[in-house]
Amino acid sequence: MRKNIYLIGFMGTGKSTVGRILAEKLDMEFCDTDSMIEMKTGKTVEEIFEDESEEVFRNIESEVLTEITSRKNLVVSTGGGIVVTRGNMDMMRKEGLLVSLLASADVIFERTKNDKCRPLLNVEDPLDQIKKMLFDRAHFYIDTDFLVDTTDTPPEEAAEQIVEFYNNADSQG
Repeated sequence: MRKNIYLIGFMGTGKSTVGRILAEKLDMEFCDTDSMIEMKTGKTVEEIFEDESEEVFRNIESEVLTEITSRKNLVVSTGGGIVVTRGNMDMMRKEGLLVSLLASADVIFERTKNDKCRPLLNVEDPLDQIKKMLFDRAHFYIDTDFLVDTTDTPPEEAAEQIVEFYNNADSQG
């Protein structure tokens, strides 16, 4: 059984796209924490934010992460804010490799601007909000085993970089 790979990073950095490619390349199972939350609650992420609160969402997210970390051989695409809940980074690090996908604020804005399913970006100036949130979360996003900048890197190439890192890390124990 191989260690899990946890993809973290801001929304729009390519975690789901790269994660699916990566899982296929490594013959691992792909899972997405946001999708699992939606299956568990019967609500979309936006509905949870709207009907409940971000705090309720973060609590459910941590519960789902706990379930995931009991399994092996997974590529896990996490929600962009999973890193802000105390203990989540440690939980992922203990059970696998943490890989951060990074991208510039402008590229993230371009990738997410037409997606109305991003509750934290449904504000007057989403680009400014992206910059603020990236700044606030930067120390989490860089405290990982491996970083991939997806600003100008196609998903297939990003996945290849992670495969190479993972196989090297795996062979070293």
